[in-house]
Amino acid sequence: MEKVKVALDAMGGDNAPGEVVKGAVEAVSEKQQIEVFLVGQEERINEELKKYSYDQERIHVVDAKEVITNDEAPVMAIRKKKDSSICVALNMVKKGEADAFVSAGSTGAILVGGQLIAGRIKGVERAPLAPLIPTTKGVSLLIDCGANVDARPSHLLQFAKMGSIYMENVVGVKQPRVAIVNIGAEEEKGNMLVKETFPLLKNCNDINFIGSIEAREIPNGAADVIVCEAFVGNVILKLYEGLGGALIGRIKEGLMSTVKSKIGAMLALPALKKTLKQFDASEYGGAPLLGLNGLVVKTHGSSTSKEIKNSIIQCSLFKEQDINEKIKKNILLQDNE
Repeated sequence: MEKVKVALDAMGGDNAPGEVVKGAVEAVSEKQQIEVFLVGQEERINEELKKYSYDQERIHVVDAKEVITNDEAPVMAIRKKKDSSICVALNMVKKGEADAFVSAGSTGAILVGGQLIAGRIKGVERAPLAPLIPTTKGVSLLIDCGANVDARPSHLLQFAKMGSIYMENVVGVKQPRVAIVNIGAEEEKGNMLVKETFPLLKNCNDINFIGSIEAREIPNGAADVIVCEAFVGNVILKLYEGLGGALIGRIKEGLMSTVKSKIGAMLALPALKKTLKQFDASEYGGAPLLGLNGLVVKTHGSSTSKEIKNSIIQCSLFKEQDINEKIKKNILLQDNE
């Protein structure tokens, strides 16, 4: 079985390096084909690794002295901090020393670094950030949720194609249903971007386009690939996360409010845990930045070892299914039409 080499930003995120290192150990324990390069401050990483028993042939430490923080200007940080964990790891992907890069660090620096260092696949106009979000029917891909706030219709068309390839080959959804976020189901509704994009999607033979989707239909799994520009996508994602957390909090509050409800909660707990697990975003790994030369995955800043582990495993599926080659062929076909 071919090895999948993942360059992991050990210094990125609120819980680094502890949870990041733990996630790496869990990933190599679960999947034999994964090899992880922990990139960051060597001494701190080795201190964390001492806590675990692991296959030393599949976890390596790559020293990088600098750290890019969330309050730094992304472009300036990528240009100035060449010895940062983000830059060193992304250069490993660029040189072919790693197949993928995973980080819970600065979103801006990851987006900028991914495009400047790894670079876009030839023909890809913009690289969208595409997280899997839980629904009542499984998961949907929200594309774009943070990379391109001023997208053009041609960008959204490419997002739809790349998202379809990802859902079909990584998630296993055959002929994924593609919809564009809108304020109504009618074709004539929406802002100028949506109105101009709609016919492009409708006339594209590479995707299974089903029309518009309103935000309230997203949690019910009305579409598998949800297309929008990054401003709208980011608002949807943050509302999704905030509302989910608020509802779970209120449910717990209600269950603990009286003696009777506590007894009921004990009886309902196994079923409740199973249901809530399906709506736990950390189960699905991070958000891939699609359309780059190599895979770049952004996980939540507050990621625990579970999300780090799942993001690493996600990379192995990406490579096994040769997603980048499929995207290249699709874009090349489009350019030749």
